[in-house]
Amino acid sequence: MIDRLFAYLDSIRARDPAPRSRWEMLLYPGVWALFWHRVAHWLFEAELFFLARLVNHTSRFLTAIDIHPGAKIGRNFFIDHGFSVIGETAVIGDDVTIYQCVTLGGTNPTNGVGGKRHPTIGNNVIIGSGAQVIGPITVGDRARIGANAVVTDEVAEGATMVGFKARSTLVPVETYIREFMPYGTPCNEPCEPDPGRIAALEKQLTEMRTELDSLRSALPKAAAGAEDESLRSGTQD
Repeated sequence: MIDRLFAYLDSIRARDPAPRSRWEMLLYPGVWALFWHRVAHWLFEAELFFLARLVNHTSRFLTAIDIHPGAKIGRNFFIDHGFSVIGETAVIGDDVTIYQCVTLGGTNPTNGVGGKRHPTIGNNVIIGSGAQVIGPITVGDRARIGANAVVTDEVAEGATMVGFKARSTLVPVETYIREFMPYGTPCNEPCEPDPGRIAALEKQLTEMRTELDSLRSALPKAAAGAEDESLRSGTQD
């Protein structure tokens, strides 16, 4: 058990350069939230639902992280900082990293219908701070969800999702980022359209406006010329 704990703490150290020792990592709220969730999930599986909820609420009070006892979580799961919510039917794979203020939320929360309502997160996924992943969708292995992204559609393996509503960008689906990406957000790549293309579009728009103004200015003259020509034709007749 000690070896498994050390392996887990070392997996956190590989993703977070801040701690100076394993002892320091034992103070992390994400570590304790996962520990209490293991207990709550065991009680939930044993159908001791009240006790499972009691452990869950105690953990939420102590860590500011709310993980429903029914959620299924794999190995080396790390919540950095906290203030996150994970729903009942969420499934999380191995080596997943979630930053603060993330929600793995469910659809149809008020209609009383059960079933799969929350996301399935693949292995080695990174979800940036403030991201909202909603509904019974699947986030593929090695995907990255950028900070504050809102994801309501399926995410392909290796894709990087940014924005509201989140769209796949920057990284082709057939490739993936092999190194750890803090907050799931690329810092060396533009997350918005190419500024050069925007400048070219603005220049083209200015030229079109100038041409349109020129045509509007010429229109009265053309109309007056046509009227004079019509009058001259009538006089000749």
